Amino acid sequence: MIIQPTSLAALTWLGAASGTTAESWRIGVVLSARPLGVTEQGKLVLQIGAMVVEADMPGGQQGSLPNPQTPYNPLPTGQASTPLPAQFQVRVLSLGTQPTLEVMLPKAGDSVAQVALRERLPQQDGFAPLLATVQALAQRPVMRQLPAALRPALAQLEQAMRTPADITTGAGLREAILRSGLFMESSLAQTPLLAAGVGEDDWKAVLLKLSNLLDSYAPPRGSPLNPGAAGSGNETAPPLLQRGLQAQARAAATAAGLATLTGEVDTAPLLGQLHTAVRAALARVEVAQLEASTVPAWITEIPIKGRDGNDVLQLQLDYPTDAAPDAPRQWTLGFAIDLPTLGPVQGELQLHDLRLSVRLWAERASTTERLEQQFTALRQRLSACGLLLDQLSCQTGLPRAHGRHSAHLLKATA
Repeated sequence: MIIQPTSLAALTWLGAASGTTAESWRIGVVLSARPLGVTEQGKLVLQIGAMVVEADMPGGQQGSLPNPQTPYNPLPTGQASTPLPAQFQVRVLSLGTQPTLEVMLPKAGDSVAQVALRERLPQQDGFAPLLATVQALAQRPVMRQLPAALRPALAQLEQAMRTPADITTGAGLREAILRSGLFMESSLAQTPLLAAGVGEDDWKAVLLKLSNLLDSYAPPRGSPLNPGAAGSGNETAPPLLQRGLQAQARAAATAAGLATLTGEVDTAPLLGQLHTAVRAALARVEVAQLEASTVPAWITEIPIKGRDGNDVLQLQLDYPTDAAPDAPRQWTLGFAIDLPTLGPVQGELQLHDLRLSVRLWAERASTTERLEQQFTALRQRLSACGLLLDQLSCQTGLPRAHGRHSAHLLKATA
């Protein structure tokens, strides 16, 4: 559902953008909503929090005022009919020029995973601020002023990041996924005697260790070093399956904010910012874990040591769980990454038994040309592996964000 502010709500929206009501529109925050009426154009007028907005009907349907006799059905064609009550709640999934809101219709009872997910969504942010902070600390003299117990923990965090060489082989990519934090508890349950080894290079385990240490030195600050602080509209959207993949750039602006803090004698502000970034990254891993517990699919993110900086590789895997033992394998693997030299790149690989389809997207036309130059070599490598290539293509422009696991979402535009 696409939401446009009414003329009355425009001032409220501008106030939110300037920070007066921005705190109520943080990612993960749950807001109250209720329908107010219908415009002459057939748009539903909603009050969401302190804002009044107009909602376009999904699928071009015409609006009607919901009431017990004629309930409004907000779901697109083909989805189950769920009436929109006179009062309901929405959860903020992303901010920016077109925030995305998820309608939370009342249920008999929420599961433990749903409650935990709601708790962590407001706390999460992308890995980029943390990766930029760790890299900057390693290059500055202030590193020597940090508590002695923190320095090896930061070194361990950096060691847990993968290199491009690590993920260019099947075995290396598999190991990187297993140590991405998504499967930490599963690994500990299967091999409890190797708990110490898991903690050495598992991303979540290292984040937990560092967060616990930072608890002793400085409280987390109100906003991270990332310019996408509370209310700025630039927070990194959470890794939710209904949103699909999203390439994440480096936090270039973090260096400027860090330079100010590293120039101070007192390291407490720096530790507070570091603590915030660590907790946000840890909450993001847990959001991905909670999402993976509900459907046969998951999204995970792997920090990569890139050239002159660190990058984030996002992966999504969909797999069948109800297929017969002798049925052909059907897997869909998606990836997204934003590299300084190539820009945002996304891909989708669909494997049906031994038949493979590969589709790539690049934001820059020059990147499309560079990728297409590698197609001959890629075809040869796939053929050598015994795979039959049905499709290999690369398009300029990123695909429209979507997820196969749909949710009832509201998209708001200023």
